Amino acid sequence: MIIRIEAETDIPIYTQLTNQIIEGIARGEIAAGDSLPSVRGFAADLGVNMHTVNKSYHELEKKGIIKIVPKSGAIISPSEQMSEEKKHQIISELKPVIAEALVTGMNKKEIQGLVSMILEEMKEK
Repeated sequence: MIIRIEAETDIPIYTQLTNQIIEGIARGEIAAGDSLPSVRGFAADLGVNMHTVNKSYHELEKKGIIKIVPKSGAIISPSEQMSEEKKHQIISELKPVIAEALVTGMNKKEIQGLVSMILEEMKEK
């Protein structure tokens, strides 16, 4: 999996890293049970601060995507049945993005096309 950090964006580096790891899992580049690189090693490879990678890993753990095992590192968690709480969280995160798209001129068909295009890029589960 290739991680690309964009320093010239308003998106924090740890968020970029978190999002790209999630996308890598969705595309099947990383599978359940696989280990992520050590915090120190990953930070060195990316040329970022260790605390940035650590923050990303903790965000992934909070979302239930990885499990941090002392002395073993970060391991991708197996997919589980999505809880109602998680569905509501995703809806609450998507609503403002969709509303912004509508307000800035996209119509329903364009938004649906965009979502379809993104799903094509990802491995559907």
